[in-house]
Amino acid sequence: MFKKHFDVSKPFGQPSLSEHLGIEIIEVGDDFVRARMPVDYRTTQPFGILHGGASVALAESLGSVASILALDDPTTHRAVGLEINANHIRSVSSGFVYAKATPLHIGRTTHVWDIKITSEEQKLVCAVRFTVAIVEAKKS
Repeated sequence: MFKKHFDVSKPFGQPSLSEHLGIEIIEVGDDFVRARMPVDYRTTQPFGILHGGASVALAESLGSVASILALDDPTTHRAVGLEINANHIRSVSSGFVYAKATPLHIGRTTHVWDIKITSEEQKLVCAVRFTVAIVEAKKS
């Protein structure tokens, strides 16, 4: 399903929010993409636990990369976030969280991703549904 438009092991679109938060793509399978993000001073809220906004940023970043990988030609089309819904299940205060994006729908004009964020102990931290609009790239 995924096309290899770019090397996901190297920074994509840097500098970016993903870079600032320490998000790394760690695996691309036939129908999934995985990433990790540190739980540290960049991603926690004042109580020392993972900030919900950081979880959403991880999910949207990962879903966007997954959509780009699913495009036939990323030079003619772009993947842009349309809607995101996140349920925060459990807190995490250190280490890494891991996210896995799998497609629920890959259409011509929209993609819908199921993204699960888990702790290092593989416990569910956040469940996300992310919808992406596929739009034509502006011609320069």
